[in-house]
Parts: sequence; C-alpha cells; structure tokens
Amino acid sequence: MDIGNGLTNGIGAAGRREWLKAAAFSAGGFLLHPVNTRAATEDGISHNAEAIHQEVSFQASPKRVYEALLDAKEFQKVQMLSDAMKSMDIAGKPAEIHPEPGGLFLLFGGYIAGRQIELVANQRIVQAWRTMKWDPGMYSIARFEISAQGTGSRIVFDHTGFPSGAAEHLAAGWKANYWEPLGKFLV
Repeated sequence: MDIGNGLTNGIGAAGRREWLKAAAFSAGGFLLHPVNTRAATEDGISHNAEAIHQEVSFQASPKRVYEALLDAKEFQKVQMLSDAMKSMDIAGKPAEIHPEPGGLFLLFGGYIAGRQIELVANQRIVQAWRTMKWDPGMYSIARFEISAQGTGSRIVFDHTGFPSGAAEHLAAGWKANYWEPLGKFLV
C-alpha cells in the first residue's frame, strides 16, 4: 500500500526534504488548530483541540530506543508483544518502516500508516501518523523526543491533530501497543 500522492516524484532528495518541511509546517498549523464550527470563536480559533502528552522511561540507551522504533525488524518484535496482536490479524503483515525523511511506515498490519517528517538520530522522531479508520487525508503529528536518563532513556511523547473524541482511545493505544511492549522488548 502506498499512501503517497506523487507530489514529490521527480525531485531530488534535497527538494523532497524542503517540500516535506513546508508540508509539515503547513499541516502542523492546521492539525494543531483544527476548525470546529461549533466550538470555534468568531476568529476561527478552536479552544477544544485535544492532545496527548506521555512520558516513559526505558532501561536502554537512546540509540537502542530510536532503533527499536525505526527498524522494521526490531519494531515487528515490539508489535508481537503488543495488545494489538490479541485483537488484530497482523502476524502475516510485518511492519514496514523506511527510516528517512519522507519515508513511509505501515504498522500493525497496515492499520497505522504515515510518513517520517523529521528524524534526528537517537533524539527525535516526528511523524505524520494516522489510522486507516480515519477519513482519507486526515493525519496527526506524533513526536517522540528521546533523551538519556541515567543509564537508560526517556521519551517525551506528544500527539496532536487527531480527530475530536479520539484522545482516550489513542492514549490507551500508545500505552498498550507501544510503551508496554517496547519496555518488554528492550529488557
């Protein structure tokens, strides 16, 4: 499955990076401040945008955590430890992760998909992220800030721009399908 739209075909890597930066900046503005006509003031600003902020620690180096999140074979092992394995048929559909800016990722049997927006080795991952149940073209921003913490590491995670009413489900999903299995995998 290709979720790309062909807009970057025919331009070089540097041009694609610039296009992605501009697209991320533009999308970030829209995603961080979605317009909800019922909740928006006369100036069009929504005051009820939902966001998720989670902080988790692991007994592994930032390099190891970063690799587990961006290496398809490593993340496949994390997926296998997740709650999603109990409710979804994803065993026959391995994780697909292209760890470069603009790179596609398909996770949990294709249920989660997106593009890498910004990658700073062992420090930051920013993704345009979506579930396949969302309306076409609807993407959120998932941001993983990874830092050293003693002999381990810490992720400060922020997720914004998802559909209204989805925060509780998504927050539980990050815990059950990312943080808990990642903790088990990294031991």
